[in-house]
Amino acid sequence: MPARLTGHAGALRDAAFALPVVLLLAAMPLVTGAYLLHVLTITLYYVILAASWNLLAGYTGQFSLAQQSFAAVGAYGSGLLIKYFAFPLWASIPCGVVAAALLGWLLGRMVLRMHTIYLAIATWAFAETIHIVLTAAYQITRGELGLSVPALYSNVRPEAYYYTFLGLASASLLLMHLLIRSPLGYFMRAIRDDELRAESMGIDTTRVKVMVFTLSSAFAGLAGAFYAHYTIVLSPQMADFGEMAKLIIMVVVGGLGSFMGPLIGAPPVQIAMTYLARYGEWDMVIFALIVIVLMRTTIGGIVPLAGRAWSRLRPRRGTA
Repeated sequence: MPARLTGHAGALRDAAFALPVVLLLAAMPLVTGAYLLHVLTITLYYVILAASWNLLAGYTGQFSLAQQSFAAVGAYGSGLLIKYFAFPLWASIPCGVVAAALLGWLLGRMVLRMHTIYLAIATWAFAETIHIVLTAAYQITRGELGLSVPALYSNVRPEAYYYTFLGLASASLLLMHLLIRSPLGYFMRAIRDDELRAESMGIDTTRVKVMVFTLSSAFAGLAGAFYAHYTIVLSPQMADFGEMAKLIIMVVVGGLGSFMGPLIGAPPVQIAMTYLARYGEWDMVIFALIVIVLMRTTIGGIVPLAGRAWSRLRPRRGTA
């Protein structure tokens, strides 16, 4: 089958999976209470973060451990501009996104010539630096005391925030889908599959990786900036490595390198972690056992597993 037809088929398949999920999420306020709606709103924040990290690790093969830091940069960038310079919300949020993108570009220029474990260590060191700065510079960030920022809306109705994050996640996923299906997306997959071969074909691999790193950081900063004005109190916990571990689990459970992976993987992981919190210190032990079972039974993630099951059913249907 020609590559163009294959690409169109893949796009239609992604749309066929994504549309029912989005419609189901859009109907959630009609059947859920305020607390579950809050949990789903936070889940949509993680969907954007997980999808943006999937662009790097799943499609470009760059295993960064700093994604949560760019969300924190977007959040604190917006919050600090309001607190100290009286920026309006409509201006502070884009500034937070730009700050995350610029920092991603600078970090990408410094570390993306590294590979595998060296890249992971370098980005982890950057993430820990951001976490320490946000904690130690308490005269500016208020550290663990928490930085208070204004809410996105004057009312506290959860439906308004839920639909805002649903629209934000839908728009972000659509842009990422267009990026993956663009020529840049083909370069990304070529680098992931064989970087040396991609270079031999004339692809400027470093430039592509820096570009994807910058875009991924911008998406994370966008999610973080809106998250800041939903939670209204910021903590350095946003940049903690535990957040990065959560993102990795979400993507891997859903399916690393599949467009639908973050959308499928993020909700069950976030909802499970929220409700397991009632068990105190045992919550991570229980969650770790669940993850181990999932990794044993759904090798490659839920989306690839569903794809394999569907491909097995299709011949049987045809024969019948």
